[in-house]
Amino acid sequence: MRYSQLLLPTLKETPAEAEIASHQLLLRAGFIRKLTAGVYAYLPLGLRTLRKIEAIVRQEMNRAGAQELLLPMVQPADLWKESGRWEKYGPELLRFVDRHQRESCLGPTHEEVITDLVRMNVHSYKDLPLNLYQIQTKFRDEIRPRFGLMRGREFVMKDGYSFDASEAAAGVTYNKMKETYSRIFARCGLSCRAVEADTGTIGGNFSHEFMVLAATGEDTIVVCTACDYAANMEKAACPAPALTAAKPAPLELERIATPGKKTVDEVTTFLGITPDQLVKTMIYLADGKPVAALVRGDHEVQPVKLKNLMGAVDVELASEDTVRKVCGLAPGSLGPMGLTMPVVADHQVMAMANMVTGANQDGVHLKNVNQGRDFPVALAGDLRMATAADPCPHCHGRLELPRGIEVGHIFKLGTSYSEALQATFLDDQGKRQPFVMGCYGIGVSRCIAAAIEQNHDDNGIIFPLPIAPFQVILLSLSVKDAEVTKAADTLYEELMKRGIETLYDDRNERPGIKFKDADLIGIPLRVMVGKRFIEAGEVEIKHRGSGATEALPMAGAADALAAMLDRLMAGATKG
Repeated sequence: MRYSQLLLPTLKETPAEAEIASHQLLLRAGFIRKLTAGVYAYLPLGLRTLRKIEAIVRQEMNRAGAQELLLPMVQPADLWKESGRWEKYGPELLRFVDRHQRESCLGPTHEEVITDLVRMNVHSYKDLPLNLYQIQTKFRDEIRPRFGLMRGREFVMKDGYSFDASEAAAGVTYNKMKETYSRIFARCGLSCRAVEADTGTIGGNFSHEFMVLAATGEDTIVVCTACDYAANMEKAACPAPALTAAKPAPLELERIATPGKKTVDEVTTFLGITPDQLVKTMIYLADGKPVAALVRGDHEVQPVKLKNLMGAVDVELASEDTVRKVCGLAPGSLGPMGLTMPVVADHQVMAMANMVTGANQDGVHLKNVNQGRDFPVALAGDLRMATAADPCPHCHGRLELPRGIEVGHIFKLGTSYSEALQATFLDDQGKRQPFVMGCYGIGVSRCIAAAIEQNHDDNGIIFPLPIAPFQVILLSLSVKDAEVTKAADTLYEELMKRGIETLYDDRNERPGIKFKDADLIGIPLRVMVGKRFIEAGEVEIKHRGSGATEALPMAGAADALAAMLDRLMAGATKG
């Protein structure tokens, strides 16, 4: 492709709306353009990279025995009501009514649709296992779309669904998909880690997220340095404290004035105690009803853990106005004593004695508060965020908390959807059984952003070779010199004949501008025809990733580049 004919509107300045590197660079490098909030058009270079990721996904899914299909994006409400998710999914599900007053939605995911398809067309255990997938545009009405392709409302996703005759067979399929996903992300050039995860609105009983490790990741993950344990914050287990000795005897309750002291640091400093001696009382709304969640002063509530512990559909932190309404005061001096709502405590709190809490009176705290004597606990369990100070729940090794970007998620769904939609088959005994299902998603468009977050520098993108829009960018550094232009034209034709994906910068621009644009768009190999060719009959090669340069004789340069790309691609795709 000749640069002079390509729609590639690069930008010198970083758009004000772009907060993270991938968003900034995708806009500056002319890969995407915003249509409306969370919705982007893919320009030619962006689409080329998207298609390359799709091709890798297809190759590996087909290799694993999955079959591709394409399902409708518009889905009838009846199916979602049948599964029970029409009410549960939340406002991210974009619902609408057509001219015939039929309720429908734009598909954020396709569990209902695929289950309906299979229940109508698959009837015997002899047709199992079955693994189906699609690559399709999804829509989720995010309340705050941000970060470009990282969290948009419209996005491209690979979603797959497996159907097995037994839990054991479903486990085999799940493990095969876990291995397949690892190969996909390795082939895309992404450094990725599979972590245990909560199943969320998809449902099921077990799942893994695939997280690209990047300092700008939205999520914190928990990784053991001594074993292979890894989990996201929603799932990372915090072991219950070992009770090696009896609790101290309860002391007499004391009221202490703490004027103007509201934060943990302020209260503990004023009282001369450490944060692990204080208990925070946080008010949440669980399915719209207030609940008090108790954690130690040095810990934070994990809302998903709280939701799961309570068996709630939705949990959110109460606003200050709501706290005033249900407790009679603002956060800062809240405590569990005398509350009329359920109290849920982290198991670290259950191990404490003579703790400090708020007194439910502005500017007053209580010392020597004890669970049981002074307040009841309706539920107790693990409801806090893990910290680097916690031991690994598997081997008691040291934990690290790196940042990550979720690019894939796989679920063991079990029979939740097949039972709800009455999707059954006849087993080898002639009895009807519900399909045992799995669900497997990849954020294909998000992979572009994740790759850039993991691979960029101050000058621009550094694309991994397998997903770069082009393999080579060829620069003619003196388009007014007929000899240089002829040599660059000839080399371009030779590269194209060898099937090397080449962007030929034939513009009448200064070399400095061409260098900057080449670095910005991140093509792995830069080939320059200029002064060195005139003086020595050589072309100069620069590797975008390492910055290393080398010279090649013009004669045979195309063959040498083809061999170089073969070696680089072999190293990149060894997964």
